[in-house]
Amino acid sequence: MSPILIATLVLALSLLVLLGSGVWIAISLLASGIIVFTFFVPLDAGSILASTMWDSSWNWALTALPLFVWMGEILMRSGLSSSLFRGLAPWVARLPGGLMHVNVIGCGVMAAVSGSSAVTCATVGRMSIPELRARNYDARMMVGSLAGAGTFGLLIPPSIIMIVYGVVAQQSVARLFIAGIVPGLLLIVLFSSYIAVWSLLNPTKCGDIPPRTSLLEKLHASRELLPVVALVIAIIGSIYGGFATPTEAAAIGILGALILAFLNRTLSRTMFVDSILAATRISCMIAFIIACAACLSIAVGFADIPRAAAGWVQTMDLSPGALIIVLTIFFLILGCFLEGISILVLSSAVVLPMIDAAGIDPVWFGIYAVIVIECAQITPPVGFNLIVLKSMTGRGIGEIAAATFPFLCLLLFAIVLIFLFPSIVTFLPDLMLN
Repeated sequence: MSPILIATLVLALSLLVLLGSGVWIAISLLASGIIVFTFFVPLDAGSILASTMWDSSWNWALTALPLFVWMGEILMRSGLSSSLFRGLAPWVARLPGGLMHVNVIGCGVMAAVSGSSAVTCATVGRMSIPELRARNYDARMMVGSLAGAGTFGLLIPPSIIMIVYGVVAQQSVARLFIAGIVPGLLLIVLFSSYIAVWSLLNPTKCGDIPPRTSLLEKLHASRELLPVVALVIAIIGSIYGGFATPTEAAAIGILGALILAFLNRTLSRTMFVDSILAATRISCMIAFIIACAACLSIAVGFADIPRAAAGWVQTMDLSPGALIIVLTIFFLILGCFLEGISILVLSSAVVLPMIDAAGIDPVWFGIYAVIVIECAQITPPVGFNLIVLKSMTGRGIGEIAAATFPFLCLLLFAIVLIFLFPSIVTFLPDLMLN
């Protein structure tokens, strides 16, 4: 066996043992990197790993991360979920599927201010589940649509995981944000279309028919939704127009979130402090994982594993489509055991050289990777959205996963669409450059 193959097997075994034994993900990545350095790299690991960890910690793109996380924490505590339901319900109540569209569109709006899949799912579900139950909607479709649409938090900008990918792959975070807009809208249309078709085939499971509302009543209800939509437009518009970097746009978002919380009369000293502490915990966790993943990446690089993997792919003469199929299966398997950011940073050292060798656009690949990782949020046993809904509904993970399966298929169908029509992803970023 070649030394590179032995190093790969040792790396895989060490990660499997450490992650399987419950060691923190960041510590597992760092320990695996040290193991590879110790046994397969004839260099002193100490100074290299120390400088690598430092270099990965001060990347300017990371400054947007805690700001967007804090913005989401403020809005989550500001009564946004109730405003979403009251603002959207009159517009969708008479559509096929009725108020279940609130799950999809509400998650789309919440995703644009939270950047997190689990937060999106929990915030919208906290309001929509009791309302849908009270109106006798089908419990299976209610849970499935909420779990599936909750994944929008990863794709619709500003997305925390896109910032992580931009840092790891050294790509423009602004371009990644803009690239996620059209695929995010595409998924909203796919999910709502499925709900509409399902409701036409199962009319007895679509809940009580609500009374008709006039246009004036709908516009009046929308007044609670407009400030949030305006905030989203301000954030994305400032980035797309070149007026602000993602970090500056995040600062705008925090100011807007604080103003909205003040207007909703939910801004208090306790809420302010709690949101900062929650954002600090989440941001530190992500930054620690990124720093330790950088150490693993440099160790894997010195062991020559990425070059060997890229060469192996070239010898197989895989087409870009075949490579994407293989990587999709690989990410789905990882998604059964790891959460999204861990999947991204763990696989980047090996996968990114493969993508480069295959000539695949790294911005396109970033959006593809995010959609596949969205699938990981709804695959058992470690699907975070499944766990969130289990705690909210009391149903088993297997039952929720079965209800979510059609939406998992729609996510995979979206991958097929963006592969066949890559301009779905690249059109807006290219227009932004021009």
